[in-house]
Amino acid sequence: MTAPLPPPAPGASGARTLTPVSRVLRLCLHALLFGLLALAAGRAVADSAPRAGWVVAACAVLAAVYLAGVRAPVVHSSARAGAVWLAGLFAAWAALLVVSPDGLWIAFPLYFLELHLLRLRWGVAAVAVTAAAAIGGFSAHSSAVTPGAFLGPLLGGAVAVATVLGYQALYRESERRRELIEELITTRAELAAAERNAGILAERERLAREIHDTLAQGLSSIQLLLRAAERSLPEGSAALPHIGRAREAAQENLAEARRFVRALTPPDLEHGSLPAALERLCSGAPGPRVRFSLSGTPRPLPTPYEVALLRIAQSALANVVRHAGAGRAEITLTFMDSSVTLDIVDDGKGFDPTSAPSGEGGFGLPAMRSRAETLSGLFTVESAPGQGTAVAVTLPLPAEALS
Repeated sequence: MTAPLPPPAPGASGARTLTPVSRVLRLCLHALLFGLLALAAGRAVADSAPRAGWVVAACAVLAAVYLAGVRAPVVHSSARAGAVWLAGLFAAWAALLVVSPDGLWIAFPLYFLELHLLRLRWGVAAVAVTAAAAIGGFSAHSSAVTPGAFLGPLLGGAVAVATVLGYQALYRESERRRELIEELITTRAELAAAERNAGILAERERLAREIHDTLAQGLSSIQLLLRAAERSLPEGSAALPHIGRAREAAQENLAEARRFVRALTPPDLEHGSLPAALERLCSGAPGPRVRFSLSGTPRPLPTPYEVALLRIAQSALANVVRHAGAGRAEITLTFMDSSVTLDIVDDGKGFDPTSAPSGEGGFGLPAMRSRAETLSGLFTVESAPGQGTAVAVTLPLPAEALS
């Protein structure tokens, strides 16, 4: 036998939902109980026992009480109702035990019901009382008491307790596995969403860089050439109005291209300057204490410059958190007359830059170096085992930022 029938009442031990296995166990327990009742009534009738009528009546009453409890929803949802139902079953069983020694067999399905519907300590106590009643009832009908009359109910109760405890342990393990699987599914979905967002942001940056480096620069060059053409033509030339309109169209399209670049700016730069974005990055960084400092007079930078510096800072700080084992780190943004410098310094365990592996997902040193060199910048790494790490990137300021 294994665990039982009706779903447990609140607070009871056992499964709260019916699986295909638990449904089979319910049917088995139903069959066992009714089979034992039929056997007790059939033996009484077949043997023409003196109280055969009483035995059949007691079996019928016990079967009716059992069916009433199984079909009553309140028994499945209330611990108190379940206990009352068990008390009714016990009383009907005790009456059967008084009129027939065969009532001893009904103790075995009762064990599982008691352990299933009651809390563990009360269930074990109920099993002990049931075993004692079975032994006493059988002894009252037998002239010679045998060891089997004692060992049978006691061993049956012990097996029932061990079986139900094992069932509960398996159920708890199954629940832990189910929760772990759900957590893994949720985590996988979150990682997929994060990768999708990272891909969107990377594409936004690429488009912004391409628009700035191609369309915007080309339109700016066209405007300068048209201005030069205007100055070279004699006053009153028929071509001057056309050149003027072409220069105005180039100016309008240049402004539109710059609006596209601003619209594709990473979210960290949408609501503030580069220093503000770096300060937010330091304040929200996990792990070591990170301090941000600003040197020089801040000036507006083209979007590709701000994006490159912010992404390099994020990548370097991510390396500090994951690999450096540092207690402190500092990010410094320095504006000079013709360049801007970003320094990321930590007091971690350091490494040998000549043997550093490439980072994962484009966040390694080669990716940072590529970002800097794309804007004609200088990228350097200074580190040694046990001496911390210093990452520095210097970008020359474009002409539009110097004016």
